[in-house]
Amino acid sequence: MLQGLSHQAREAKSWPFAEARSLLARILRLRLSDAERDLAASLINEGKAYEAVRTFPALARPVVLQCGYGASGLPHLGTFLEVSRPSTVRTAFRALTEDAIPTRLIVFSDDMDGLRKVPGNVPNPHLLEQDLNKPVTRVRDPFGEHESFGAHNNARLLAFLDSFGFEYEFMSATECYTSGRFDPVLLRALERFDDIQKIMLPTLGEERRATYSPFLPISPKTGRVLQVPTLERHLERGTIVFRDEDGELTEVPVTGGGVKMQWRPDWALRWTALEVDYEMSGKDLIDSVKVSTQVCKVLGGVPPETFHFELFMDENNQKISKSKGNGLTMEEWLRYGAPESLAYYLYQSPKSAKRLYFDVIPKAADEYLQQLDALIRKRAEGDNSAQIDNPAWHVHRGNPPDKGSPVSFSLLLNLVSAGDASTKEILWGFLSRYLPGATPQSEPLLDRLAGYAINYYEDFVRPAKRFRGPTEQERAAMQDLVRRLKALPAGCQDAEAIQNEVYEAGKTAGFEPLRAWFQALYEVLLGQSQGPRFGSFVAIFGIERTVALIEQALAGELVAG
Repeated sequence: MLQGLSHQAREAKSWPFAEARSLLARILRLRLSDAERDLAASLINEGKAYEAVRTFPALARPVVLQCGYGASGLPHLGTFLEVSRPSTVRTAFRALTEDAIPTRLIVFSDDMDGLRKVPGNVPNPHLLEQDLNKPVTRVRDPFGEHESFGAHNNARLLAFLDSFGFEYEFMSATECYTSGRFDPVLLRALERFDDIQKIMLPTLGEERRATYSPFLPISPKTGRVLQVPTLERHLERGTIVFRDEDGELTEVPVTGGGVKMQWRPDWALRWTALEVDYEMSGKDLIDSVKVSTQVCKVLGGVPPETFHFELFMDENNQKISKSKGNGLTMEEWLRYGAPESLAYYLYQSPKSAKRLYFDVIPKAADEYLQQLDALIRKRAEGDNSAQIDNPAWHVHRGNPPDKGSPVSFSLLLNLVSAGDASTKEILWGFLSRYLPGATPQSEPLLDRLAGYAINYYEDFVRPAKRFRGPTEQERAAMQDLVRRLKALPAGCQDAEAIQNEVYEAGKTAGFEPLRAWFQALYEVLLGQSQGPRFGSFVAIFGIERTVALIEQALAGELVAG
């Protein structure tokens, strides 16, 4: 699937390929000598990546991409973003290297973090209140389904990612700390404690500096994650001493799950222990990445390639915040738009801030469909040269479908509006006449879009509909359009022929610019200021129904209704 694309990938303009080329340069730089690197690069550029891997076994070690998940809450839109974007870079890297160099995408759950507050969307909150500040994998599950709250959220995460078909490897912080996987780097952190402090303390306020330690001991008595000073260090025993909650001095090992590291040193620990090559994060974490990069070097690791994306804004251009509850949730998008449209919207221009609110969904849906149609058309023509720069190729991680939707989302919205289609069955009544032989089974994407369109119309379009009566100019043009439509052959479904008549009616009436004529049609007939191509709408809705709709508007029945 991803083989035979390396030549195109070297020239591709889309941002995932730019990132993939930087990632490949890193791998060659870190794993090979200068002479080896030149030969390997030459082989890969000639489309002989498999030969390069056979020649240099260091290239057979997987390239590691990582993203994080905060296990104190349920998966959400940010989780989808965290996984979808590095997935596109991974796919681009695989295409660039003929899929010869293995890759791993680690989704790392920070489930050893202490539960700081009780989420507002869980049952039995009293259980969580009693377990505050314990690692989330030691907090009781308020749902009563798993051994811990962390295990419950991790299970939800896996189901969430699997439902979107992501390829990934799940890792748990609790397992990594308690199994000994992190032990060598934790002991190194203990040994280089002072060097880490030199990096961390200047980044903190005066009060925090007085008590800060990169190690967060887990109290053997209460099980809570404690933010307390490290009073003693014993390198020979691999332990630290701190004052427990009851005031007694307590000694715990830094290995085996006895401690957790503060989040920025923890990030560096992860990069070092897992040999992470690539990680993305929001621009609000730029300073944290710089700090973690310094700590990673102190721990003997090589910091990964990083990429900072812009943040999303709500309808008022305010930063989206989980605590504020502004913006759009994952569930809300998926009520009104396909996952593919969401992936498309998140894919576009990651370095630019974008609004994430309900009104972006129809446009994102139609742009995705347009890109998919363009890709399918080029492929049918035998032109594969530009397909890997098409956003739909990235949305589908290099395996786009062979079929899109014959009807746009905005057109579906207007069919729902004009036809009062409260169910998919009613909507399919229109669609099946326009697309003979089409069924929900033969057009699964169209069928899904129909359901989203009904939901979007009911919740957003219907409440905002504002019909108005036509002006004298508009009335004359609509009367002319009725005559023109009636003159067309009975049952005509030729969208181009219909569109030409609509144009002629507007020109004859003297509309300047002509788009004012189309705006008038939508405002008078559908109660909104914009819509899809009017000829396509009439072709599906039917000439007789459209004529009846116009005559209702001219009689003032739509405004009265």
